[in-house]
Amino acid sequence: MDYNSINNKKILITGGTGSIGQEILREILKRKPAVVRILDVDETKQFELQQEYEDHENVRFLLGDIRDKERLSRAIEDIDIILHTAALKHVLACEYNPFEAVKTNVIGIQNLIDVAMDEEVEKVVFTSSDKAVNPTNVMGATKLLAERLITSANYYKGARKTIFSSVRFGNVLGSRGSIIPLFKKQIEHGGPVTITNIEMTRFIMPMREAIDLLFKATGLAQRGEIFVFKMKALKITDLAEVMIDELAQNCGYSPNEIKMKIIGTKPGEKLYEELMTEDEARRALESEDMFIVLPEMKELSHIDKYSYPSVSEIAEVKAYTSKDVKHLTREEIKEILYQENLIEVVK
Repeated sequence: MDYNSINNKKILITGGTGSIGQEILREILKRKPAVVRILDVDETKQFELQQEYEDHENVRFLLGDIRDKERLSRAIEDIDIILHTAALKHVLACEYNPFEAVKTNVIGIQNLIDVAMDEEVEKVVFTSSDKAVNPTNVMGATKLLAERLITSANYYKGARKTIFSSVRFGNVLGSRGSIIPLFKKQIEHGGPVTITNIEMTRFIMPMREAIDLLFKATGLAQRGEIFVFKMKALKITDLAEVMIDELAQNCGYSPNEIKMKIIGTKPGEKLYEELMTEDEARRALESEDMFIVLPEMKELSHIDKYSYPSVSEIAEVKAYTSKDVKHLTREEIKEILYQENLIEVVK
């Protein structure tokens, strides 16, 4: 499925009022879907988005929680494609409320799987996280279990036609709750800009690129794969310094007045992120913009590199981490921030 094959499809976006969900909606509506349903538990965001799209007769807004299986049954009825973005995503919130994370990120996704099978949805694509790889926090652990639930659904679905697959994102630039809005706010208040550890690195991806690759993965999905997007990486200190240099003057400060403060790692926080383990790389394929980790279950292992257009390489057997890849220079970071309209030109 590419963007053009959305024509006349009935699509459900769970968590559709979030940053990624909203961008998915915008891109889908540039084509001609039969209907797009937005399922989300956030009443205020639902209202705001509904006002924005009140002239689109093919957009439906459904208030509901993926923990509620009966509500999911109504939302998924007669749907062709589900793009599942609903989740508890904040590491600290999940650390302090672990069973709430389990209810949404694990039980919620099993509810989704069960109903999608019953309704024989064509494809279900789950948006996972780099934190699912060798997880050190509750959020990552629930995302890992959700990936396993999605893959295993292809094993026990029987004759039902639904295809279940996952995609792994790193940090999508400018998404709600990400580090860039936090740094902006701290700079506006004169600092300090808080850094948990001077050695910390992260994967990043522009929003539009993330959405493009999500739809590409949806089209390629055969059954049970995990699509791992190749992402740029940076040092958090470099990002902070670029933002201070570019934003301080607009906020009434000189860059030298805005200090950085090392506050130590938070519960569950990693120094670097991982997108693919070495073990996963042993069964992965590679294209120019992504890796495709094939399912480990032998019953699902009949797919190979010939199943995917433009994929012709077996991946190199090594882990894919933000500490080992080449990091963006400060000038490259600056260029990306301006390209994505995440910082304004100093007046």
